[in-house]
Amino acid sequence: MEINAGDTAWVLMAAALVLFMTPGLALFYGGMVRAKNVLGMLMQNFFAMGLIGVLWAVAGFSLAFGDGGGFVGNVDFAFMRNIHVLDADGGLVNKLPGLEFLTVPPVAFFAFQMMFAIITPALITGATADRLKFSGYAVFIALWSLLVYSPVAHWVFSPTGWLFKRGALDFAGGTAIHINAGIAALVVVALIGARRGHPHHPMLPHSLPLTLIGTGILWFGWFGFNAGSALAANGQAAAALVNTGLAASAAMLGWLAVERLAGGHATTLGAASGAVAGLVAITPCAGFVGGMSPIIIGALAGVICFFAIGIKKALKLDDSLDVIAVHLVGGIVGSLLLGFFADKSATGFGADGVFFGGGTTLLVNQTIAVVATLVFSAVVSFVIAKGVDLTIGLRVDEESEDVGLDVSQHAETAYTT
Repeated sequence: MEINAGDTAWVLMAAALVLFMTPGLALFYGGMVRAKNVLGMLMQNFFAMGLIGVLWAVAGFSLAFGDGGGFVGNVDFAFMRNIHVLDADGGLVNKLPGLEFLTVPPVAFFAFQMMFAIITPALITGATADRLKFSGYAVFIALWSLLVYSPVAHWVFSPTGWLFKRGALDFAGGTAIHINAGIAALVVVALIGARRGHPHHPMLPHSLPLTLIGTGILWFGWFGFNAGSALAANGQAAAALVNTGLAASAAMLGWLAVERLAGGHATTLGAASGAVAGLVAITPCAGFVGGMSPIIIGALAGVICFFAIGIKKALKLDDSLDVIAVHLVGGIVGSLLLGFFADKSATGFGADGVFFGGGTTLLVNQTIAVVATLVFSAVVSFVIAKGVDLTIGLRVDEESEDVGLDVSQHAETAYTT
C-alpha cells in the first residue's frame, strides 16, 4: 500500500487530540458534581482510557472492523493480529476489509478508532454521577464496549456494515457514539434510580471553572475527532474542522438565547452545554455539509437540546449532568438533519439530502440508522446493566453515597481544608 506521510502525521495527531478529549470530559463532568464526588467522576473517565484501550486491542477492533458480515466483525484482528503486516519487500500490507483506500498505516487507523472506543462509554458517566459503584461500572463498560459499541461501530464505520452498505452516513459518530451512549445512559439511570435527596435537595456544581476548562479541551479535541475522520490531510478534513467550529459557536448562541428568554440569565453552564450540544450534532455531518449548513444545524441543536432537558423531568429520571438532552438528543438531531443538509458538492463525499436535490433517500436511511441504534443499544445495555446489578451491583449503598464516591470508592479526597 502507498503511505502518505502528511496523511499519517495528521491521523496520528488527530488520535492524540481525541484521547485528550477524555480528560476534558472528566473535567467537564467533574466540575458539575458535588465536591465529595469529583475524584469518583474523574476516575471513571480516566479508567476508561486504561480498560477500553486494552479491550480494543484484544477484541474490540476486530469486532468493529473485521469482515464477519453486516452486523458484527470477526476475530481476524483479535490480539492485534494482521494489523501491522509487512510483505517480502518490507512494505505495509492493508488487510482491513473495504478500507483499501487508506493512505495511512493500518495501525494508525487502529489507534484513531481506539480513541473513539475509549470516550464513548465514558460519556455515560455524566448521567449516573454520584451513585455508581466503581466495580460495577468497570464490568459494565467492559461488556458494553464489546457487546454494544463494537457492533454498532461495525454497522456504520466499517464498509462491510449493514448501515454503511445501505447508504446511511455517520462521519464521526452521531449514531455509534452519541446516540449509542445516550440511550445506554437513559437505560442505566432508569435502572439504578435517582440520587439520594433528588429532586428535593439542590445538588449544584461544585466548580464551574473546571467545567469550562473541560469544555475548552473538548472543543479543541473535537477538531481531531471530526476532521481526523477524513483519515487524510485533505479538503474534507479542512471542511470538517470549519464545520465543527461553526456548529459549536452557533449552538452556544442558540442555547444562551433561549436560556436568557426562559430564565432571565445567560449562564456559564449554559454556554458550556450549548457548545457541546453543537459539537455532538455536527459530528455525523462534519464531512458532508458546507456553507451555512453547520451554523443552522448548530443553532437548531442548541435550542432543541436546551428544551430536551425537560425529557428527564417528564420521565422522572435523574440524569445528573444532562447526557440524555445533550448526547442522545443532540446525536439524533445531527443524524436526522444530515438527511436534509447533506451536500455532496461541499466536500465531494457522501450524498445529497432533501435540501440539495437528493430527495428523501438519505433521510430514510438516517432514520433507520437512528432507530436501529436506539433499539439495539437500549435492549443490550439493559441486559448488561441488569446482569451486573443482580451480581456485583451497580449502585453504592446509602452510607457510601452520603459519604461520597471519593472516600467510599477510592479512599481519597479532592480537596483538603
